[in-house]
Amino acid sequence: MAGLIKREDIDEVRSRTDIKEVVDGYVTLKTAGIGSFKGLCPFHDERSPSFHVRPQMGYFHCFGCQESGDVIAFVQKMDHSSFSETVEKLAARIGFELHYEDGGSGPRREEIGRRQRLLDAHKIAGEFFREQLLTPAAATGRRFLAERGFERSAADHFGVGFAPQGWDSLLRHLRGRAFTEEELRLTGMFSGGAAGGAGTNRSGAGGRSGGAGQERFYDRFRGRLIWPIRDISGDTIGFGARKLFEDDQGPKYLNTPETALYKKSQVLYGIDLAKRNIAKKRQLVVVEGYTDVMACHLAGVDTAVATCGTAFGADHIKVARRLLSDDGSGGEVVFTFDGDAAGQKAALKAFDEDQRFVAQTYVAVEPSGADPCELRQRKGDDAVHSLIRSRRPLFEFAIRSELAKFDLSTVEGRVQGLRACAPVVAAIRDGSTRTGYSQELAGWLGIADPNEVLRAVNTALRRGPAPARSGRPGSPATGTLDSGPADPRGVQRPGTQRPGTHAGTQQAAVQSAAPRHERPDPKDPAVRMEREALEVALQQPGLLSTDDWAQFSEAEFAVPAYRAVHQAIRAVGDAGTTPAQWLEQVRQELPEPLRPVVAELAVTPLPATNDDTLRNYCLDIMRRLFEMQITRLKAEKMGALQRMDPSADPAASQQLQRELMELEIRRRSLRGDR
Repeated sequence: MAGLIKREDIDEVRSRTDIKEVVDGYVTLKTAGIGSFKGLCPFHDERSPSFHVRPQMGYFHCFGCQESGDVIAFVQKMDHSSFSETVEKLAARIGFELHYEDGGSGPRREEIGRRQRLLDAHKIAGEFFREQLLTPAAATGRRFLAERGFERSAADHFGVGFAPQGWDSLLRHLRGRAFTEEELRLTGMFSGGAAGGAGTNRSGAGGRSGGAGQERFYDRFRGRLIWPIRDISGDTIGFGARKLFEDDQGPKYLNTPETALYKKSQVLYGIDLAKRNIAKKRQLVVVEGYTDVMACHLAGVDTAVATCGTAFGADHIKVARRLLSDDGSGGEVVFTFDGDAAGQKAALKAFDEDQRFVAQTYVAVEPSGADPCELRQRKGDDAVHSLIRSRRPLFEFAIRSELAKFDLSTVEGRVQGLRACAPVVAAIRDGSTRTGYSQELAGWLGIADPNEVLRAVNTALRRGPAPARSGRPGSPATGTLDSGPADPRGVQRPGTQRPGTHAGTQQAAVQSAAPRHERPDPKDPAVRMEREALEVALQQPGLLSTDDWAQFSEAEFAVPAYRAVHQAIRAVGDAGTTPAQWLEQVRQELPEPLRPVVAELAVTPLPATNDDTLRNYCLDIMRRLFEMQITRLKAEKMGALQRMDPSADPAASQQLQRELMELEIRRRSLRGDR
């Protein structure tokens, strides 16, 4: 089991990773001044670029939607991955070996290298399959797609390919790319067995000749349409294959078996294409097959995904909740199932997992039994949208499915229906929702007194296991911390926080009690002065002398948000590490709501065209800040002197006059030296 990633390793990954290089994989960046780049924000729709990146500082900030953070935060937001997953991914990217606390472990260097080789093999295999779809041998596959309304562009968009009917076409292709037998075996794309035994390559092609017991390999997918199955970051980790020819004795659909890359209980087909739309629209549509996902996306339902040969389970829900930001503030999950008995059974299976969600869950069932692909073929894109709009709450579907088993026109049928449905309603963990559906059930049964149903539900509730506390709105658990603070490195530790670690939930609890900071008015000259000084201090700390830092530390900031940032800089001290590490230390000194302010200040382009003008600008800003502070102090001391009776305390009066003179000398010195 992986433990906490050591903090120093997180800092090392952050400092070694070029944020511009990472962002370039998602956003087209253009130069925006010295050491600054900008592009269209990937987190909201915009026409003019307001998304800025400062590689030297290691931070990004969007001046439109206020999203900001370091390279880890950027990849987390883009790939919807956890903190620890993101750090491990970035570490693998730069070839850095992570270390874990408390004897925990993570992927070793050799495992990282092996994983990359497997990913490379899948990428090459996917390209091979796509090329084969264009050959004469794939005519049946192309006809299959065309009959279902999928044109060439659709196949290209989803990466659909074709596996030739030969036994070793892919095998020879990958061997020609220098993959070892062990690597080929680990991909799951090949089957094999002892020579002469079951599964032997009947054609003799592709197998390694040798004595008894020597392993032979042959292509797992032959004569089939191929869909690449990708993880949330877009890496191909497996394949799904659909039978095309009558002489194929295998199952209709054949997927990659469990491998180091492919875990079917965690995989959602189409998640790489749907993730941003799911996060943006707060909607997840779960369909049953690859062609259903294609049909939904082409019809405009671009939040559709499908499981791969397994029911929608707990691990899928973890992925979905992360995408939906499933915190009780909205969002919906829509399950689409065939209208037959198998579809209803699948829907009821989904009900068992439903209450792991805070989002509202629904079922959309086409009365004719058509799946989204068939629906689009017969009636067009609007019919797919209508199917999703016709969704019903999953609770209602589960209860009505039970009621459908009984003749409710008779007293006996209604009694049996109540007995069957009471445990279903009792399984609803949110008390308010449970009461509401008890009343609905009374109406569906034709029972005049809703309390009769409520008593039956409460009896079923007492008989069954105590319902777990739910985060669903209206439940007693809403807003509580059940597990203690969550460490963003991947492990929850009840009530503990290590020095120097991310504060997690505990810090969030403190922040809720912290004062709220309004966004400063950028038109106020004093606000602008303080902002520009902080921009210089955060972006160019190396240009400031020891004396500059001393005067900066003594300065007083009037704007609450900027005063908090100034205090954080003072708490961390002079920049003694890399700019990115120092900036992260400053951010960690602030409550979460103010951390984006630091990122914003750190990426704002400074008005300079070369190193000389940059230096002059920075020193001039600091001079103006110090002069403003001196002017303020002079005004305070002048006021005190005017209120004082010199004859009553001549020593104090003289001391104030000396201090005023010293301040004036400092002010003149600032003007003369700069």
